[in-house]
Amino acid sequence: MITSIGVLIGLTIVLFGGCAFMTGQALASTWRPGWSVLPYGLMLGAADRFLGFALFQGEPLSLSGWALDSVILIAIALGAFRLTRARRMATQYPWLYQRTGPFSWKTL
Repeated sequence: MITSIGVLIGLTIVLFGGCAFMTGQALASTWRPGWSVLPYGLMLGAADRFLGFALFQGEPLSLSGWALDSVILIAIALGAFRLTRARRMATQYPWLYQRTGPFSWKTL
């Protein structure tokens, strides 16, 4: 499954989590649909598994490890997507929308 908790935190959450956050921001900034986070998150999960194998002797073909990494990265990317989309809606259309929280907006 996972190599160690240190690898999960350092590689998956810190390094690839930052990549997933930037991916979510980029997709929201270019007005892509929310489901487009899924294929990018799966690819980031595969890259994370490869680096875990290459650097830390992890198991490269672990389906459960890849699924765990991908779920974490997709969650981070979706959070960034929603955060960026809420900010963009409120700043680009201030006469129509008001931000009600970090992830939401309402129609005026």
